[in-house]
Amino acid sequence: MNNALLLAGKVAMISGAASARGIGLATARLFASHGAKVAILDLDEGAAIEAAAAIGPEHRGYACNVADKDACLKATERAIADFGQIDVLINNAGITQPVKTLEIDPVSWDRILDVNLRGVLYLSQAVIPHMQAQGGGAIACMSSVSAQRGGGILGGPHYSAAKAGVLGLAKAMAREFGPSNIRVNCVTPGLIQTDISAGKLSDQQKAEIAASIPLNRLGNAEEVAGAYLFLASNLSAYITGAVIDVNGGMLIHG
Repeated sequence: MNNALLLAGKVAMISGAASARGIGLATARLFASHGAKVAILDLDEGAAIEAAAAIGPEHRGYACNVADKDACLKATERAIADFGQIDVLINNAGITQPVKTLEIDPVSWDRILDVNLRGVLYLSQAVIPHMQAQGGGAIACMSSVSAQRGGGILGGPHYSAAKAGVLGLAKAMAREFGPSNIRVNCVTPGLIQTDISAGKLSDQQKAEIAASIPLNRLGNAEEVAGAYLFLASNLSAYITGAVIDVNGGMLIHG
């Protein structure tokens, strides 16, 4: 075995991972390059299957609406049937909406909270029993700098609330399942250039935002994937309940 492969022999399930320029697919590619077999989850099963096949024949794609508990259970069982194990869960699926507080209607509130927060709970509930049975695992959840600073660039207050909820949920799960050797951590990206942000900011707006960031640029999907790789691998074997910032210094804690 090549010791440079951080995930050799591991199986990783990644939600929201079929988008061509997304963090999920970048993570799937990086994990595969480090020896993992990857299960890609997406609302669009065809897109998930296609994305998995593009990485390699040993990977799989499944349909999954993370806000539907039964769908999460079914996708998890399919992965177990195909791979025999799940060692890593990346709760990556998410959506956003750029509205102000007084513009948030009940349907929008439910939609943003369901995908971003409820989805983390449901998919974790589906996978954790398998991790317990096999003696451990690693879970990493997608939060956001928006949760830390009270708003981001593109997401509304309901998005900030959902992502703050992810931080609290992940820390509580880390505490609860640490005795089962299941580590749970979060990443909090800043403004990352993905399909979600594509076309929503002008070049001038991007330049102005970049000028306010210490590293003087926006991030890319591969850089968030690198944080996920660290949290999924044994490099972080004694890290749980942590939050890894990937924001170029947009938010520097005191």
